[in-house]
Amino acid sequence: MEIDWEKLIPKPRSAFLLVECAECGHRQVVFDNVKIEVKCQVCGSTIALPRGGKAKILGRVLEKLS
Repeated sequence: MEIDWEKLIPKPRSAFLLVECAECGHRQVVFDNVKIEVKCQVCGSTIALPRGGKAKILGRVLEKLS
């Protein structure tokens, strides 16, 4: 009998995102389930807001990092 590891070990539903700030264009890595407001490290504008689950990303998502 063959074991189906895909069913036994679930894949995570969250990921890290490479987000570009809408104000200054700085690129920053952000978790997609943020619990606190994330601000740009350069200009201080808000990049992501917590929403009780998946975050509301205010910048442009460039890439989903695995």
